[in-house]
Amino acid sequence: MEPRRTILVIEDEPHIVLGLRDALEFEGFRVTSAGTGREGLVAARQEKPSAVLLDLMLPDINGYQVCEELRRIDPLLPIIVLTARSQEADKIRGLDAGADDYVTKPFSVGELVARIRALFRRANRPNEITSFRVGAVTVNVAAQTLTHGSGPPEALSFYEVELVRLLWERQGQAVSREEILNKIWGLEASTTTRTIDNFIVKLRKKIEKRADAPEHILTVYGFGYKLVP
Repeated sequence: MEPRRTILVIEDEPHIVLGLRDALEFEGFRVTSAGTGREGLVAARQEKPSAVLLDLMLPDINGYQVCEELRRIDPLLPIIVLTARSQEADKIRGLDAGADDYVTKPFSVGELVARIRALFRRANRPNEITSFRVGAVTVNVAAQTLTHGSGPPEALSFYEVELVRLLWERQGQAVSREEILNKIWGLEASTTTRTIDNFIVKLRKKIEKRADAPEHILTVYGFGYKLVP
């Protein structure tokens, strides 16, 4: 039998931790928790969790700093940030700090579990594509990196890789936001698609010569996106 995956919850509100623990253990996960950023970093090193749920509003360390340090501990560690902040800039900042996804409080536990399972899906399937090029950039799927020419590799998050890979597989074709959300996040189209738009912003910053004048990741207004290699 496959060992249970461990989810580390870094959250200072006990009732939220309790609710998450009950829900995640019911779904078959092992749950460990920490009430501060420092405790969370220690737990990440000791427990080597399969994924982290990280509250951005912690009593000691800035949650964005915790996220950055978690990414240094394990570049491939799936991180979902939990935040009460609703502004898009705060969500993008969390993604820029290294998070793979975000969920805004109050959140649906069912949706959160679906997002966690989506993060694990790729680990259970073979990587048919090992790498591909978009313009002058090479994306390495297995290593979750991109490289500009002969420069050093730059880390990509799980969802960044999955999103650019889906667009590359359908290059030249428009892919709807609803299809992206369903295939990558495993969520229904009724869920907000702003998540996708935030990841497109991140990818353009990393791939395009000018993020405000993209040549490769193009918007199909009112529908979705398409990739031109």
